[in-house]
Amino acid sequence: MKNILITGATSGIGAQIAKTLSKNNDVFLSGRRKLEKVNYYACDLVDMFEIETLYNKAIEYFNSDIDVLINCAGQYIYKPIEKMSLDEITYLLDVNFKSAYILSSLVITGMKKKKWGRIINIGSISGVVGEANASLYSATKSAFNGFTKALALEVAANNITINTINPGWVETPLTNNALDEKDRQEVLDITPQKRFVEPIEIAKLCEYLILDYAKGVTGQSINLCAGLTCGC
Repeated sequence: MKNILITGATSGIGAQIAKTLSKNNDVFLSGRRKLEKVNYYACDLVDMFEIETLYNKAIEYFNSDIDVLINCAGQYIYKPIEKMSLDEITYLLDVNFKSAYILSSLVITGMKKKKWGRIINIGSISGVVGEANASLYSATKSAFNGFTKALALEVAANNITINTINPGWVETPLTNNALDEKDRQEVLDITPQKRFVEPIEIAKLCEYLILDYAKGVTGQSINLCAGLTCGC
């Protein structure tokens, strides 16, 4: 049983990861919603103090160091670059990447002490192939790829692995609300498997990556996209 901290755990991909991993592990969750759970802390990941508080709350709950960190929190802004405000730029960088970087820096000390650890970043296929009118979102997600390789090298000798999962179009309430029937069909037309990725697929990949059997998988950006990047 591992002590697992998951951000962005109240809906969609994060909620499915939490549900799947909680079956055989102890999990501490975070999100923006207010929930009355002993293993949950509602926080704003743009606030450095809140990030540190989340880390301390998780340590207090586990009464031990964190074995696994899953950085799943993220926001999406669809807008041409010339219409992006400075506040939006700062916000998306903070939520999508800076918070994950800071949390990773906080958990690494305990992982090094244990000589065991796993960090999994939930990126996006938009950080691999780019997305028009989402250049900032694509930039924040592509940042995970360099971060993952560099940190994996830094901690490889400590039996700590760092990987990023890049989902393609995922079947979630957020996706359903964002796409009308025409948009959904266009997504299916350009996706080789002619389907949306299911959140459980991402959760099961996380489940594998935290096993000792996966210790040789590190520094990787794994595209879980129903074939969307095969022609790129």
